[in-house]
This record gives sequence, C-alpha cells and structure tokens, in this order.
Amino acid sequence: MAEGGEGGDAADRTEAATPRRIEKAREDGQVAMSREAVGWAALAGGTLAAMLALPVTGSEMLRAMRATLERGHALEMTDTVLRLSGHGLMAVLPVAAAAGFGAVAATLLQTGGLVTAKNMAPRLDKISPWAGLKRLVSPESAVELLRNLLKLGLVGVALWYALGDLQEIQAALHQAPGALPATAGAAALRLMLAALVAFAGIAGLDVMWVRYRHFSRLRMSKQELREEAKDSEGDPMLKARRRQMRQAQGRRRMMAAVPRADVVVTNPTHYAVALSYGGDSAAPKVVAKGVDAMAARIRDVAQQHGVPLVANPPLARALWRLEVDAEIPPEHYQAVAEIIAYVWRQRGASSRSG
Repeated sequence: MAEGGEGGDAADRTEAATPRRIEKAREDGQVAMSREAVGWAALAGGTLAAMLALPVTGSEMLRAMRATLERGHALEMTDTVLRLSGHGLMAVLPVAAAAGFGAVAATLLQTGGLVTAKNMAPRLDKISPWAGLKRLVSPESAVELLRNLLKLGLVGVALWYALGDLQEIQAALHQAPGALPATAGAAALRLMLAALVAFAGIAGLDVMWVRYRHFSRLRMSKQELREEAKDSEGDPMLKARRRQMRQAQGRRRMMAAVPRADVVVTNPTHYAVALSYGGDSAAPKVVAKGVDAMAARIRDVAQQHGVPLVANPPLARALWRLEVDAEIPPEHYQAVAEIIAYVWRQRGASSRSG
C-alpha cells in the first residue's frame, strides 16, 4: 500500500500530483495497492480450484482413509502416514496454488507489473515506539478500525445468510454417514461463495479508498510545482543565458554574411535587410537583418565592403519579418528583381567608367 507523501504540510498540498511525481513515487515503490483486493483474488482462486479439484481429490482421500481404517491393524504406521499425507497434499495443493496465483495476479495488476524491494528496506520510523504510538492514535487508525468493523459486519451477514435455517443443519446431523460428505461439501461451497461475494464488495470499496488516499498523499504544494517545473525545464537564468548566447552566435553569423551579400535594403534608418542571390538558391534569400542598432551595424559593414545600400522602406519592413536564410516569397519577386537589376546596372556603369 502506498506510503505517505514527502515533505510539506498537508494543508499546503492543494495541487494534484504531476505525472513526474507519480512516476517518481512508483520508482520508490509507492503505488496504490489494496490488500483486500489481493485477499479477494486469493479467495476467488482457491474457491474455483476447490470447486474443480476437491470432488476428485477429496473422494480419493476419503477412500484412502476408509482403506486405512479397515486395514489399520495390518499396515505400518509410517506407510499409513505417508499415504494419507500424500492424498492430503494432492487435495490441498491445487487450492493453495490457485490462491497464490490469484494473490500474485491481483498484486501485479494493481502495481502495473512493478516488482521492487525498496519497501523491504528497514526504516527507523517503523520500529520507533513513539512513531508507533502516534500511528496508533492517528485518524488513520480510527478509519482502519471502522473498515475492519465494516468487514466483519458484511462477512457475518453473508455467512449467516449462507448457513440458512438452523433446522437444516440439525437435519443434516441425522442423515446417513454416506450422505454427510455431500451435505458438508454443499454447505462449505455456500459459505465460500457467500464470503466471496462479501469480500468482493469490500475489495471494491477498498480499492477506491486506497487510490484516493494514495493520490491525496502525493498532492503537491504550489512551491513544489514551481520547483519541479524549474528542474524539468532548467533554471530560468540559465535558459536566458543560453538564449543570449544563441542570439550572439546568430548575430555573428549574420555579420559575417553581410560582406558577401548582393544588396542591403534599408528603410533607410530603422531597418536593414541583406540579400544574396545565386548559388543553390532558386530565389534571393535573406542573409542578415536588423533593426535600429543592428541595422546601423549592417549598413556600416556593407559600406566597408562595397555592398550597395538601396532605400525602400515598405520592402525593408516586409523582408525584415522573414527568418534569416529564408528565400523571399513570390509576392516580393518583382520588387527585389528591380533592386538587383538596378545594382547590376550600377556595377556595370562603374566598370565601364573605370
């Protein structure tokens, strides 16, 4: 069954547990597991095995006992004990195996196949007398007492109903000896089925209670949520630092691409977008862009390396919205083509005049 939550006042834990908190608790062996459900599964498996196996194995055991009683004076004590023990084991073993299988299956079903030895490690708070006294007088102890009283009441009612009228029991005592096994077997089967039905109701209620208590213990405070988010996403200061480093690297790459640009479109003071045409690009693409101070740096570098500056405020603002290394969209083809053609004409004129 799940252990208590970790740290913090219960009054502060107002938020539902996150998947990460639930998974961490699972790794620590804290899962919602109802012992009543395990007990019911064991009882169900044992009952089913008893219904199927006991009519055969029980008859074999009765015949062996009769033969032993008839020839008891001629049999060795050791052989008699071994023979009867073997028949008894064959009668009990299927029921015990089925009960064990039911208990294991119910446990693994509730834990999702989790097998861990962490809860088996010794804990001082489990053997501390003071801790034990606090658990004894805690509200959970009162709840546990009420649960046990409820279980006793339900099982008692079910068994009383299964036993039926007392006259039927008295009549069974006056039956022939040969009829007693069948009568006793039918009565035992009624008792087991009644107990099974009663325990099924108890187990269903206990599963809901255990799951509610488990997730209540895992509830988190707002501070724990913030700390978990910080651990999951990283420290905000470190994230901001990494973002600044990425931006700085991006700016350095942009400034290194400006000298190789074909033209810089400006607005002319606030925006600057450097364009390059050629290579494997089907259309001109943005190799650098900036606004205000960054735009001034792009213009300075372009002037230093002889890259033409062309003022076109509407186009500069439109191209600034594009990502670096993105090709210009078709709606700007004509405007950019006119600028590039103008730049080429200027270069041609400069070459002829030179």
